[in-house]
Amino acid sequence: MSMKWYSAVAVSFASLLIIAAGSACAQQMPAQSGASGKIQLDVAVTTSKGAPVGALTEQDFTVLDNKKPHPIASFAAVKGKDAKVEVLIVLDSVNTPYTYLGYQRDQVAKYLRSNGGALPYPTTFAVLTDKGFELKNGATKDGNALANTLEHTNIGLRVITRSQGFWGAADRMTVSLNGLRSLTQAEEKRPGRKLVLWVSPGWPLLSGPEVDLDGSQEQDVYRNAITFSRELRKADITLYSVNSWGATENMNREFFYESFLDGLKGPGDAEWGNLALQVLAAQSGGLVLSSNDLIGMMKQCVDDANRYYRIVLNAPPDEKPNTYHRIEVKVAQRDVEARTRAGYYSQP
Repeated sequence: MSMKWYSAVAVSFASLLIIAAGSACAQQMPAQSGASGKIQLDVAVTTSKGAPVGALTEQDFTVLDNKKPHPIASFAAVKGKDAKVEVLIVLDSVNTPYTYLGYQRDQVAKYLRSNGGALPYPTTFAVLTDKGFELKNGATKDGNALANTLEHTNIGLRVITRSQGFWGAADRMTVSLNGLRSLTQAEEKRPGRKLVLWVSPGWPLLSGPEVDLDGSQEQDVYRNAITFSRELRKADITLYSVNSWGATENMNREFFYESFLDGLKGPGDAEWGNLALQVLAAQSGGLVLSSNDLIGMMKQCVDDANRYYRIVLNAPPDEKPNTYHRIEVKVAQRDVEARTRAGYYSQP
């Protein structure tokens, strides 16, 4: 049995599981613009040193949609403490090495207890295990109470292991993507912006020279990529990839995910790497961070909510459904960086 054939069979099996567990919109090409035809962008503007930039006006921004200037329908400078913002921390016991989970939980608890346990935004946590995705209800600013709950939560259940090779990697990817889908569908029903800090090295990319997808598998990846783009946007989620452990099964290249950041123009461009945690996070406007300083990375992510700019666009009509629109936000002020959702898929 060749590795290429073996990989294709394993990925095909994972594909079926992901589609089966998804919402009905994963079974068909989903609408992207929404009933209102509005595209909402939460734009973080920072200096080269990462400091937030305030006091900007609508006239300071230019939005490009597929490289063409697009008029701004509405604009607001937002201070996070005056807005409805929540933080959700995901502890990923499926993809994080078992020996590291205890340390990781201790670091998250220390973050929650920092500043005397006074959290800047209502916060809760979720745990991804082999059994699925478990979200703790009731966000709170009481970090001490939340840390106590976390310390008494079982996060170490493990049936799927790295020793299972490619089949185990495919299973872990399936569990991870189904967990993310459970989250997006739950949060879509709740108002307000959500910052989701997924503490994990990420699930396997399952892409490379030894992995060939057939036409059906490419369609599966394409549908899932569109669905996640839609659901993250409709749920008002900014996703963050927070990795304090190191590279995982990503061809031993920490930045391999960058090969998959561009939006998909069609099924023929699709690879499983297009559904990587790092890719989905960057496309949602979040950060992809990797460091030994887990507490520092979490604070950096949450600081995104302190000051940002909300820009709303009227989605243009498209003759062809699910056309990918790449979004770029330019700021008149020099030496600053604007970060927001990378784009969206349209629906006539």
